[in-house]
Amino acid sequence: MNNSSRRIVFPVGSTIFAEGESGTTAYVVESGRVSVFKTVKGKRVDIGDITQGGIFGEMALIDDHPRMASAVAEEETTCVLIGKERLAEQLEKAPKGVRVIVNALLGNIRAMGAELAEATVILAQDEQ
Repeated sequence: MNNSSRRIVFPVGSTIFAEGESGTTAYVVESGRVSVFKTVKGKRVDIGDITQGGIFGEMALIDDHPRMASAVAEEETTCVLIGKERLAEQLEKAPKGVRVIVNALLGNIRAMGAELAEATVILAQDEQ
């Protein structure tokens, strides 16, 4: 393993990162389970669980926006960390058109994630 990636173990219940923080690391789950969620109007909206082989936290590395969600270890979880510089090196090798498309897709994903989380909270309130 080179200097730009390393392993870390997160105990059960530990926050890996919080929504709104700046992101300098992406994570690949080697073992365990991570819950990713947004907070909308004070309510937790689950986005999904990440298990072995899954990656999370990568969007903030590519587009320099704050984390769009929070991530918490639901069980003891071992992750391989991928630093921003390593990903940047790989993206620099890609044709400019690919980088433009990736950035556009990330913008769309962020917008849809925010809209979906808000809609989930509104629907839950309407059901009460």
